[in-house]
Amino acid sequence: MNIKRAGSTPSQKGLAEWFSGAVRIDPLFQAPNPARAVGTQVTFEPRARTAWHTHPLGQTLIVTSGCGRAQRWGGPIEEIRPGDVVWFPPGEKHWHGAAPTTPMTHVAIQEQLKGKVVDWLEHVSDEQYGAGATATDPSLWPSPGPSRKESVTESEASAHARH
Repeated sequence: MNIKRAGSTPSQKGLAEWFSGAVRIDPLFQAPNPARAVGTQVTFEPRARTAWHTHPLGQTLIVTSGCGRAQRWGGPIEEIRPGDVVWFPPGEKHWHGAAPTTPMTHVAIQEQLKGKVVDWLEHVSDEQYGAGATATDPSLWPSPGPSRKESVTESEASAHARH
């Protein structure tokens, strides 16, 4: 048994390459090999959000406080609230973050595949984030097709935390 005490790992600011707005990342756990699970608690201030991204083995979000938004590529923006559990299948392009006037905190759980937990893509524009916008509107597409911006390995992500 291993107990990781609350506060034993310092909080980190979300990097501007991967987030828009003020984001705090609190690492929760990284299961030892052969397990692959990684968990973080992420707090988004109002309007803060991730960039578009995918996860090689999917991602589960458990909303713990506030009000947020989540969207998969081609789908509508969905409101998410405390108690909601959101599943993004492997490879599904998506983003998530806080509502315009309310912060949001969630626990994010994903698994590593060959040490990789996330592939970061382009930022979500203010127009895409706006109420009622969907990623199916071509005028809101950031660039032709989903572009790969950065792939993060487990070791790189541990240096900057995961979401």
